Amino acid sequence: MTVPEAMTAAVYRGRQTVVPESIAVPSIGPGELLVRVEACGICHTDLKKIEHDLLPAPRIYGHETAGVVAQVGEGVDSYAVGDRVCFFHHIPCFDCHYCRFRDYAQCSTYKRVGVTAGFEPAGGGFAQYVRVMDWIVRRGVERIPPHASFERATFVEPTNTCLKGLAKLAADPDESVLVMGQGPIGLLFTTLLRRQGIRSVYASDRLASRLELSRQLGAAEAWDAGGDVAGCVRRVSSGRGVDAVIVAASAPGIVEQAVSLSRRGGRVMLFAQTSPTERFELDGKSVCAEDRAVFGSYSACADLQSESAAAVWDPDFPADALVSHRFRLDEFESGMRLASRPREGALKLLVMPQE
Repeated sequence: MTVPEAMTAAVYRGRQTVVPESIAVPSIGPGELLVRVEACGICHTDLKKIEHDLLPAPRIYGHETAGVVAQVGEGVDSYAVGDRVCFFHHIPCFDCHYCRFRDYAQCSTYKRVGVTAGFEPAGGGFAQYVRVMDWIVRRGVERIPPHASFERATFVEPTNTCLKGLAKLAADPDESVLVMGQGPIGLLFTTLLRRQGIRSVYASDRLASRLELSRQLGAAEAWDAGGDVAGCVRRVSSGRGVDAVIVAASAPGIVEQAVSLSRRGGRVMLFAQTSPTERFELDGKSVCAEDRAVFGSYSACADLQSESAAAVWDPDFPADALVSHRFRLDEFESGMRLASRPREGALKLLVMPQE
């Protein structure tokens, strides 16, 4: 495979600005891979970093990445040029205090980003080529089977994060679960909950097209988030509130609302509250005296890599239904605006760097 000297990348330059630029294709060292990026999902964690200028520029974001191995570093014998792969940009050390308790996302090694297209490593998927570093190559790469598209493969990482959250939630089949927000992540939660046998899955969102797809993917009921969600919850739960709530959207007051919709003794899992600028306020009684658990789930779990890949490779996984828009690198800002302010019909947005 011929690799050019230069490539196009969508480079974050600070002040909420991302611009397409021509930069050098990254060089690789021993134990590393160079991957030609064929597709990369736009994730809201990257959008928050851009919109709130959370990290210094310049950086190239994008971590839901799939592509083809273009070069293989010295000592790599598990992969060859031409292999179709997707990969995780964080892998833990498996040996520290956090790892011993499977809190991998808090491991200092995990917090190092192991995939880059240039500048400070930040995932790099919004570029035509990425360098995959040695510790990621050893434990963080998944092969894409022949029947699966690159677009489908971009769901492996976000599916892993959802499976991790569901493991922490530990919902019983007889429990009721409300998923607040039916964007791509919320719809993944709805799909996976039903596949895990949870019968009473409910959903809320403001876009009618997302509510309709939620019903198609197995939600028992899907409600307009701008309507009387509290009344709907009381109706389906004999007035108690649902057993568990997954907060898969970020908006002022949504955490307080989630707590109010859960029953006494219930659980509220925060999945979208990743920015240090987000604030919420709860009274002590609603958490302590009413026996509620309010907790977070963040990023992927290394123990679930094979399981998440298998879930996505399953022909019944709704990848085609979830992808709504595709953007070239020079259209990235349009994709970012749509992801930040979705309209009817907008779901998973992909960047296609080779187009």
